[in-house]
Amino acid sequence: MSQIVRGVIARSKNAPVEVTDIVIPDPGPGEAVVQVQACGVCHTDLHYREGGINDEFPFLLGHEAAGIVEAVGEGVTDVEPGDFVILNWRAVCGSCRACRKGKPWYCFSTFNAAQPMTLTDGTALTPALGIGAFAEKTLVHAGQCTKVDPSVSPAAAGLLGCGVMAGLGAAINTGGVSRGDSVAVIGCGGVGNAAIAGAKLAGATTVIAVDIDERKLEWATGFGATHTVNAAKEDAVERVQELTDGFGADVVIDAVGRPETWKQAFYARDLAGTVVLVGVPTPDMKLEMPLIDFFSRGGSLKSSWYGDCLPSRDFPYLVELYQQGRLDLDAFVTETIALGEVEDAFAKMHHGDVLRSVVVF
Repeated sequence: MSQIVRGVIARSKNAPVEVTDIVIPDPGPGEAVVQVQACGVCHTDLHYREGGINDEFPFLLGHEAAGIVEAVGEGVTDVEPGDFVILNWRAVCGSCRACRKGKPWYCFSTFNAAQPMTLTDGTALTPALGIGAFAEKTLVHAGQCTKVDPSVSPAAAGLLGCGVMAGLGAAINTGGVSRGDSVAVIGCGGVGNAAIAGAKLAGATTVIAVDIDERKLEWATGFGATHTVNAAKEDAVERVQELTDGFGADVVIDAVGRPETWKQAFYARDLAGTVVLVGVPTPDMKLEMPLIDFFSRGGSLKSSWYGDCLPSRDFPYLVELYQQGRLDLDAFVTETIALGEVEDAFAKMHHGDVLRSVVVF
């Protein structure tokens, strides 16, 4: 029997979000209903509200979440009621060309729940990233549920569902940072600082944080940056080169996603270094550069999708690092808030006042 719960929706472009009643159907084949315990406020949710993703309003926002499986549908075997899970938006299919090549993190046919969640008048909701977790309960595909140790804090664990995983994975999975490497990270919000933490975990000896906000640079130092560069006061490319014996960094991660920051990343890398784009550009952004500059350098230019993660592999591993005290997920949680405070959290995020606000139920 369907349930009515409270959730946060974006009804139209740029309109303030609102808390309203949401209808959650019983799980069908391959689906699960999850009682949400915590959900981070991610910049992607703001993009949805602003119409920057698509125009399929109304949206049920929220996707960086952890909670307890309440019910599962026919054929679900990987999780069961009572399991503590982190929700993910890359439930791999196992049969597309990427999965068959042994690269499921590039899966081209990821799963979402087949049934819609709705408003009480029957209007279908579009769940953010196929999750929609700014709600007391949500309906997802069972493959979007990754079981982890239940002793972890839900507020910390949920952040692995998007931003923290994206940044950590950009360094470790996409960038391939290894022992002794030099790494520069441009943009030190939640994703960028997670990339710094990932570089530290991977054994980088020089980790350079680049931003225009001294507060964010201070946060970056706490996550493992060995040097900071305020790009509003000095040339970021020149400074990164100075800090790497004139060569440039082995790996440069653009966690902003703008043409100017990508160019900084390109020119701040070593001759055969790697550039990783994990910041999300808008569709109107264009890049213009001399083609000879690409020809005259080796290395690689990569985009990182969700940190090129495989949730079933990466989430339990990162939770274990958290429990060992080697990955401070709690440090990403700036504040915990109630469901009705999401709009205020968007404003704080927009002004750079928080790494993450987390809705706790």
